[in-house]
Amino acid sequence: MKVKLEYGRNGLVAEIPDNGNVRTLAYKDAPPLADPNASLRKVLTQPHGTAPLAELAQGKQDACIVICDITRPVPNEIILRPTLEILEAAGIPRDKIVILNATGLHRPNHGEELVEMVGQHIVDNYRIENHYGENRDEHAYLGESPHGVPIWIDRRYVEADLKITVGLIEPHFMAGFSGGRKLICPGIAHIDTIRAWHSPRFLEHENATMGCLIDNPVHIENTSIAQTAGCDFIINVVIDAHRRPLKFVAGDMIAAFEEGVEFVRDVVVDTLDQAADIVVTSSAGYPLDTTFYQSVKAMVAAAKVVKKGGTIIVAASLTEGIGSPPFTSLFSQYDSLDAFMTAILDPDCFVMDQWQLEELAKAARQAKIVMVSDGIPAERLSQLFVEPATSVESALESALAQHGDDASIAVIPKGPYVLAQLT
Repeated sequence: MKVKLEYGRNGLVAEIPDNGNVRTLAYKDAPPLADPNASLRKVLTQPHGTAPLAELAQGKQDACIVICDITRPVPNEIILRPTLEILEAAGIPRDKIVILNATGLHRPNHGEELVEMVGQHIVDNYRIENHYGENRDEHAYLGESPHGVPIWIDRRYVEADLKITVGLIEPHFMAGFSGGRKLICPGIAHIDTIRAWHSPRFLEHENATMGCLIDNPVHIENTSIAQTAGCDFIINVVIDAHRRPLKFVAGDMIAAFEEGVEFVRDVVVDTLDQAADIVVTSSAGYPLDTTFYQSVKAMVAAAKVVKKGGTIIVAASLTEGIGSPPFTSLFSQYDSLDAFMTAILDPDCFVMDQWQLEELAKAARQAKIVMVSDGIPAERLSQLFVEPATSVESALESALAQHGDDASIAVIPKGPYVLAQLT
């Protein structure tokens, strides 16, 4: 059987042996919004838990709108146009509105990437600035969280008269779901905040995982941090497998987010009766599959439905390579994942982006990870604690030789955008 995996911008067709034991996990059918603009304007005027945005904007001198960086396929232009119109109609001057790109510790976005993110009109007419998580001077200190995390948040946001965040609600491999509070932490937080929040004392908790909010210390902590920073209004979107808007939520940071999460659960969850011997998945295609760093999310998602000792096959374009220099350096510093995990349990040991390798280690404890990519040479991939393969078909041939011709296979074409679970 042929299956199209999300890969780069155009996808990758893979031949999956139909041994009678193959199951595809996917989004549930949900109709896209017939009129996204009308649906958005409705939630802006009838939000969940706050006054309408137009009322909140009255009398405000300036505004900061936080948006996701290019790693999230948010339909920002659809959202920002009416939002900006409302702010200006309420009397906030255009030159007093800053659109802040929540890069966290990712690289900044410029030029054509910004046009892709928000559209040419907004690039030409509004001030868009990147968050730089390593520049302490650009952050305001807001004290410590109840768990001792130092709270440093981008001062352009902290000092704004009106604080708005725009995001995407989808499964997240640490925080349960993206969106809501995540635009603030880690989106516009300083590295010292992110370092503490992403430390093993939070990430090694069994509930710090996809789809879980209850007793998830990562979710609880960044919600607390975001509440300390303050947020007047959120606008979040849920998209389908074709990245079309399914639902908009707006209003209170917690109430609107929880409304969106409830909807997402109904759409993105798919289940298996029992764990599979082999999981074939993707890193959700562009823009999420451009780096090995981001592809870890696919590994972690697949680990939830693969047998202990099974095989996870991930297809990702990796057109931008491994990831940040600090993340890349980890693979030369440690000769095994066990050595890495032993090192980072020491609170004095810290390398930026180490949390992503920690998540890879979780997946690798469950199954062998095989990587299919034309973006990184096989020799280099083999140094990243994964096994390279030239194609999905060759990876499957090897996996079936190990697990048997009748091995169970789960295929997740949309990768980590699908919340794969066992019943």
